[in-house]
Amino acid sequence: MRETSNTGLFKMTICGIDELAGHVDACVTHVLSILDPTTPEPEAFSRYRVHERLELRFHDVIETDLPGYDPPQPHHVAAVLEFGRTMVTTAEPPPHLLVHCHMGISRSTAAAALVMAATMPDRGPADIMAEIARMRPKAWPNLRMIEIGDAMLDRGGSLIRAVRDRHRELATALPQVASFMRDSGRARELD
Repeated sequence: MRETSNTGLFKMTICGIDELAGHVDACVTHVLSILDPTTPEPEAFSRYRVHERLELRFHDVIETDLPGYDPPQPHHVAAVLEFGRTMVTTAEPPPHLLVHCHMGISRSTAAAALVMAATMPDRGPADIMAEIARMRPKAWPNLRMIEIGDAMLDRGGSLIRAVRDRHRELATALPQVASFMRDSGRARELD
């Protein structure tokens, strides 16, 4: 698995919480940390070099009406986009962005795709998703985050279509993942 990619503007790594310790010496300059609301801050960050960090807290859900869950909201996605844009315009080159969520599969891959789309507006959505899939073969980007970001970036649904194609591709290759997503209240991603 190739967790790190050089996008041309910055290096990017996507991982889950249990992989954070493996990136302590990777010269990470920026961290986009997406955690569940009650998850403690990962201990591994105490060993990281000085870095810019954005921590967001919401659940990995795609519907807004699930009792007891905090879904991704527009202000979360706006913060992701701004963090990426600020990174590429103010950081010493080449910045190295590490994006993580709990498993490194859904929220982090959606955030990584949105950072790429915001900072490289000429890069096509299919190409962005192909790069995310190369970095994280089990990438299943959170559809709600992509829907919000697609609208904010004025992409006309192209990011949504690319992510839906990715969901269909992974559902075919790994039907157990599709079953898990369906059972977890994310059937809309499989429609």
